[in-house]
Amino acid sequence: MSFSYLLKVSDLSVTFGTGDNSVDAVTGVSFTLNKGETIALVGESGSGKTVTALSILGLLPYPRARHPTGSITFAGQELLGAPERNLNKVRGNRIGTIFQEPMSSLNPLHSIEKQVGEVLDVHAGLEGKEKRERILELLSLVGLSDAVSRLSALPHELSGGQRQRVMIAMALALNPDILIADEPTTALDVTIQAQILELLKDLKQRFGMALLFITHDLNIVRQMADKVCVMKDGSIVEHGLVKDIFNTPSHDYTKRLIAAQPKPTKPRLMGDKEIIGASNLKVWFPIKKGLIRRTVGHIKAVDGISLSISEGRTLGVVGESGSGKTTLGLALLRLISSNGTIRFEGKPIDGQPAKTLRTLRRHMQVVFQDPFGSLSPRLSIGQIVEEGLIVHRLGDVSERTDRVVEALSDVGLNSEIRNRYPHEFSGGQRQRIAIARTIVLRPKFLVLDEPTSALDVSVQAQIVDLLHALQNKYNLAYLFISHDLRVVRALADALIVMKDGVVRESGTAKDIFNSPEDPYTSALMAATLN
Repeated sequence: MSFSYLLKVSDLSVTFGTGDNSVDAVTGVSFTLNKGETIALVGESGSGKTVTALSILGLLPYPRARHPTGSITFAGQELLGAPERNLNKVRGNRIGTIFQEPMSSLNPLHSIEKQVGEVLDVHAGLEGKEKRERILELLSLVGLSDAVSRLSALPHELSGGQRQRVMIAMALALNPDILIADEPTTALDVTIQAQILELLKDLKQRFGMALLFITHDLNIVRQMADKVCVMKDGSIVEHGLVKDIFNTPSHDYTKRLIAAQPKPTKPRLMGDKEIIGASNLKVWFPIKKGLIRRTVGHIKAVDGISLSISEGRTLGVVGESGSGKTTLGLALLRLISSNGTIRFEGKPIDGQPAKTLRTLRRHMQVVFQDPFGSLSPRLSIGQIVEEGLIVHRLGDVSERTDRVVEALSDVGLNSEIRNRYPHEFSGGQRQRIAIARTIVLRPKFLVLDEPTSALDVSVQAQIVDLLHALQNKYNLAYLFISHDLRVVRALADALIVMKDGVVRESGTAKDIFNSPEDPYTSALMAATLN
């Protein structure tokens, strides 16, 4: 018997817990996936995308998870509630899966050869030379350079893009009919992201696979998908052909998602007073080898960079992972050792002792990429925001309370949250709290290190609007570090493009975005903005 579809999901519901403690994660989801077709599941975090995908292969934490309603058929075979032995014949064999974070999906103790080979062991019974040849064929297929020397490598010895290629090789090992890709490019730099997307399109065309692509990035959907299902609060609120959904969205939520791109605000008044500057800044890390740990060379993380940021202005710093962006920010804050001159409000601070720097710290603050990791889980929100005031001995108890309330208000949060803890908030709310912790000190200079990279696109736009508002209110100088050029374009007045510790191009943001001169900058623009 033949079927017109490969995969059919009908009225799928997923509930976690029982009784009064139960939570409905997915409600009434239906779609079909045909051979050679790509369907994108799109929505913000918590919309039910990944739960839907994990349901297909029975990978949810049963029995805590259950399905009140639904049917999932693959080539006419019912998967929902199927015996484990039946599911094991489908998992990895007929339906492959690429997970979002390869570093946590790969076993840190096993070599690449062993992990790719395990799939061939379990499902194909390959051994010895035949298995090794197939492993090398797969690694070559996904474009992993110098595959032979990579066989013995452990996951931490590979870059993010290389690890993701290994995950794809494992998923493709048995030529599956369907590939489920769950946010496979979220943690990758834009140029690596473009390579992985191109690879998936090529493999899909070569093997005639169907692709279920899960993402919150609508630009990826435009590039990859034939059809799209827009999910919100566990339900599909709109579905159809990609061109129809993007050109004429009908649901308000879809319209908001499409419109939720970071946008620059109107021109603002900016001063000429330099807040932070650097001349010929260098951060070199020694490479030591041998028994006596002799220095045999240096990793030049930052190599001879000069810059200047005035009050009310934003300098964007872009480049791939390892280009030296974060190291540059830490050096300006004097949080790591460096050579060269660093100026704060015109005065050199590169040679200042720690005691002198301590008084400057309140004026030089940083917002990190991962707010959950940077906020203490043991302190309440009020204690987190107030901590800097206590350290710098600013105000009495009443004055500090007023400052905390004002800072929370500045970032759009209600003061009533002061007694709650970080785990009780969403990623966007935690980032607002992290910003409030810096704003409460009335700083003059903020280093913003990838503050939106882990956030949904609509939340990204909100944080960009917030940073604009705070800059206008307090005349702040920003160093904005990111590999997302859309966010940088919305915020930056000037731009430097870094690669391998050096500046490849610098100038006004407008000039560089409109007419990049360096080939590397052009490649970044093409990978992000097209």
